[in-house]
Amino acid sequence: MHRYRSHTCGELRASHVGSRVRISGWVHRRRDHGGLIFIDLRDNYGLTQCVVEPDSPAFKAVDGLRSEFVVTFTGRVVARPGDTVNKDLATGEVEIRIDEVAVQGEAGDLPLPVFGEQDYPEDVRLKYRFLDLRRDRIHRNILLRSNVISSLRRRMIDQGFTEFQTPILTASSPEGARDFLVPSRLHPGKFYALPQAPQQFKQLIMVAGFDRYFQIAPCFRDEDARADRSPGEFYQLDLEMSFVTQEDVFAAVEPVLHGVFQEFANGRTINPGPFPRIPYAESMLKYGSDKPDLRNPIIIADVSAEFADASVEFKAFKTVVAQGGVVRAIPAPGAASQPRSFFDKLNDWARSEMKAPGLGYITFEEEGGKLAGKGPIAKFIPEPVLLRLASKAGVKAGDALFFSAGKADAAAKLAGAARIRIGNELGLKASPYYDFHFCWIVDFPMYEWNEDDKKIDFSHNPFSMPNFDHDAFLKLDPKDDKTILGITAFQYDIVCNGIELSSGAIRNHRPDIMIKAFDIAGYPADVVERKFGGMLNAFRFGAPPHGGTAPGVDRIVMLIAGEENLREVTMFPMNQRAEDLMMGAPSDVTLKQLRELNIRVVLPEASKG
Repeated sequence: MHRYRSHTCGELRASHVGSRVRISGWVHRRRDHGGLIFIDLRDNYGLTQCVVEPDSPAFKAVDGLRSEFVVTFTGRVVARPGDTVNKDLATGEVEIRIDEVAVQGEAGDLPLPVFGEQDYPEDVRLKYRFLDLRRDRIHRNILLRSNVISSLRRRMIDQGFTEFQTPILTASSPEGARDFLVPSRLHPGKFYALPQAPQQFKQLIMVAGFDRYFQIAPCFRDEDARADRSPGEFYQLDLEMSFVTQEDVFAAVEPVLHGVFQEFANGRTINPGPFPRIPYAESMLKYGSDKPDLRNPIIIADVSAEFADASVEFKAFKTVVAQGGVVRAIPAPGAASQPRSFFDKLNDWARSEMKAPGLGYITFEEEGGKLAGKGPIAKFIPEPVLLRLASKAGVKAGDALFFSAGKADAAAKLAGAARIRIGNELGLKASPYYDFHFCWIVDFPMYEWNEDDKKIDFSHNPFSMPNFDHDAFLKLDPKDDKTILGITAFQYDIVCNGIELSSGAIRNHRPDIMIKAFDIAGYPADVVERKFGGMLNAFRFGAPPHGGTAPGVDRIVMLIAGEENLREVTMFPMNQRAEDLMMGAPSDVTLKQLRELNIRVVLPEASKG
């Protein structure tokens, strides 16, 4: 028999009854029952109940075991009596009668228990991550992550994609976030950067003629953490294709994502393809977000024209519209019967959390066979306008209508957040309802106005091909703000349940158009040549039309696992301050190391002493 095990802790079944076996694992749970000691032994594969009787030569050794000791048990497999069979456990029909024990590793007092799913502070969980990873839920999540990655890789290969690895040490590039810089010992004063994404390299792979590339790519960005974004590093399914249109990219990606989610759905539903294509402007209007959660049935309406009507006396909204702002209406189906506290709580939320003046509202009911409006602002709105509001927003008697007013971006943000909150408060679900509802957001604006710097900036991805006549684009006057701000690009995001999984684009593969695009955003040609010279030079030697995207692996797993924080699906995450509490990173280095790199540390004043 093998020194440590003949079977795993998840392997034994009724067919093994009578066999002498050996298993190894961690003491998950101990129970004393009238002289009998029961031990649930756990390994990566499952759990097996083991028992020792008082007259067994192994009794004393088993009696000395504590939680998380690593042990090897040898004994005979017996059937568990009918009333003790555990149907929730794969090995629940059998148990092992222990006659030999070997302690492989002792465990001290535990800073957090492995048995059970008690909630513990983040700092404790991350400092003792090796213990946290033994807990059932997170252990399953990490195994799920591995299986999801294997499924993604298999599906990509089946579609004719080839996996390549791109460099980790590269040049700094202005891609929207801070770089992690790596000093060069051989080139004093110069730095490598860890890639924010393999963007330029995957485009160069297309120029090199490899056509359909993918990798499970590590990406590094020095940005603040949040629930759906890990500080420091993350992984994405990076892909690029040559001689493709936007629809070709969608046709390649949709089956992969739909298939992976379906494989691990466990009965949950996924909307069928092709996934909806929603223009950015439409998404911002209807959902108040470019990451819409389509499980929510609420559709926002623009009612600026109604409040501009001369007959309307509600001055707050009239003034907003007169000053170039907008008014958005958020339907609340069935909310007219809600108590006053429902409306007051939403109004307080808008003021406190969204920093808005509030949420005006109207409730609708039937009076004398007609639709009538009630509420604080209804009396300022004549009946014909009330009926137009109801018609435009699709509300009826028994419903309510909330309002968000202000500049277009601010009004959309409040309306979008209110849409989600109202939908959750009322328990609304779209029909048909899907547990995972995907869509594509398309036609992103190429440029946006930077109010702080009073200039035009890229709004999304600077490497995208503008959706504009190429000859006309090259002739654009950089001062023609109206035309420029109306240009869209072949840029697209794939979104699921209100979470952006990836951004992508059909790339700008023409050097002349790229230089012009950056010139419009205020980057002179010499700066573009210096920053992106490698890619521009490659394009000058024959570049195919190409495009791609990069769905985030961490977010995919987070959705499938039903978690709300990436930490729960990442093996060794950092905390909110980008610290690895277990390994002690970031850490100080020696003066010798600094001298080798020709670096001197200058701390901020507050950090000295």
